[in-house]
Amino acid sequence: MKKKVEILAPAKNLWQGQMAINAGADAVYIGAPSYGARSNATNSVEDIAALVRYAHLFKAQVFVVINTILYDHELEDCRKLIYELYDIGVDALIVQDMAILEMELPPIVLHASTQANNRDPHHVKFLHDAGMQRVVLARELNLDQIKEIHATTDVELEFFVSGALCVSFSGNCYMSIAGGERSANRGSCAQNCRLPYNLIDGTGTTLIKNSHLLSIKDLDLSDQLPNLIEAGITSFKIEGRLKDVVYVKNY
Repeated sequence: MKKKVEILAPAKNLWQGQMAINAGADAVYIGAPSYGARSNATNSVEDIAALVRYAHLFKAQVFVVINTILYDHELEDCRKLIYELYDIGVDALIVQDMAILEMELPPIVLHASTQANNRDPHHVKFLHDAGMQRVVLARELNLDQIKEIHATTDVELEFFVSGALCVSFSGNCYMSIAGGERSANRGSCAQNCRLPYNLIDGTGTTLIKNSHLLSIKDLDLSDQLPNLIEAGITSFKIEGRLKDVVYVKNY
């Protein structure tokens, strides 16, 4: 039996979303005006509506990212935004904060963001039982862990196949907020792990100088797609809502 799989591409803006669809993407994910985990990749509801219209001409889908932790005073504004996105025909929302599940929502499809710490079979099953149609798995999982999750629940599974890897667990890095006032879980990661550091031992001797000690090599699982399909992945996610259009079109 043939298994339908999806290529999911990033869209920094309307134009790049259109270019991704022209290049063959089955779906694109894009940031809303607020509450996305990339605060400098936001888009107006009007632009998202235009992307939805364009995507649906080619039977492609548009997923909107609302995956920051929400403060109590933001909940009503977020709920209103979700209704706006539903009204323009958005195909799904990618969310982290479970408060969204307690809102009075329109019948819109929900995907659990990788920010929701999705690496355990019981946690993923809980999210499915709570109403998530799809779960974006943590990037650091191996094939055996993915298979174990897939055996536990029949929820759709999405997995990153390219792009940056966090030095910490997906969705649980507090390095940025600890070093300043920029929180990764509020969309403002300072990417401290990409900076050069010195490695100094207990005696004060510098062992390594000015090296990118915390910057992990970017992910490239293009040669693992058959294995990932066998493990239960149905959506292959390309990382990069801050990347330029050349990257998006050619990955």
